[in-house]
Amino acid sequence: MTKGYWVSVYRAISDPERLAAYNKLAAVAVQAAGGRVLARGGSRVVVHESGIPERVVLIEFESFEEAVAAYESEAYREALATLGDAVERDFRIIEGV
Repeated sequence: MTKGYWVSVYRAISDPERLAAYNKLAAVAVQAAGGRVLARGGSRVVVHESGIPERVVLIEFESFEEAVAAYESEAYREALATLGDAVERDFRIIEGV
């Protein structure tokens, strides 16, 4: 079984306080779903091509299906509701190789 990954690249953060509230709720939801944070933040980033030097988050799940289920969970939906429009981000769920 291949792993699943959440990949988030934040293009802009307009409300850091709401992002912080989201982070607390999302961390609980991700942990409950078996997710493991591999990278978060971006204090050391080298940007190439059309990259944006903003926050990047990479989370690993045991399977693609678990990654999708975590996103669709009630706990994560609550986190998303808290986040609202506080950020502009590119969020993807991808299957590992």
